[in-house]
Amino acid sequence: MEIKARLLEFKNEKNAAFQIKLTPGVDPSSFLGVKVPDARKIAKEFYKDPNHVEFYRELPHQFFDENMVHGLLISEEKDYAKAVRLMDDFLPYVDNWAVCDITSPKVFKKHKAELIKEIKRWSKDKHVYTCRFGIEMLMSHYLDDDFKPEYLDIPASVKSDEYYVNMMLAWFYATALAKQWDATIPYIEKKVLPTWVHNKSIQKARESYRITPEQKEYLNSLKIK
Repeated sequence: MEIKARLLEFKNEKNAAFQIKLTPGVDPSSFLGVKVPDARKIAKEFYKDPNHVEFYRELPHQFFDENMVHGLLISEEKDYAKAVRLMDDFLPYVDNWAVCDITSPKVFKKHKAELIKEIKRWSKDKHVYTCRFGIEMLMSHYLDDDFKPEYLDIPASVKSDEYYVNMMLAWFYATALAKQWDATIPYIEKKVLPTWVHNKSIQKARESYRITPEQKEYLNSLKIK
């Protein structure tokens, strides 16, 4: 089994140039330019091969695209405990938002009671993308039927100077305002969040079609000048 060889079959220089612009700070020579639908196809293909576990041990990978497939392979994992273990092994090597955000183990949604413990742990991590991943999992799984107001305190406790952490915090609270307005609006009214996150959360919420015109107007009045 050779995932790298399979990825090279889908090499696309034009798409690589596009991806490089979207992911600053990542070595431009590491991009093969494999398109996301093709990366998903490769991950599903190789997940069926039991030998795909060998690929997990090849960290750090040479190519950005290998990291994409690594995250997508974990997303296919059906064993919850194994998925958590694989995430713990992989997250320290994640160095960009694209790989972080595409990684979302499907099995997590069946284990909400156990997952919240891991989310609290990941969200406290000093590594940018481990922290971002934890907040993203909270946003993905706990703002609907499994929502509890105290979950809003998890991101509120995160203090970071990192852009990609703060953007995820803003995305989280904007989504929380759209889905759980009554529980979330006090965090904006009381100015609990760092100023940049506070204002960006308002901006992103006001861009949402799920926020009413009246709510948008009220949010606008809460911006920190």
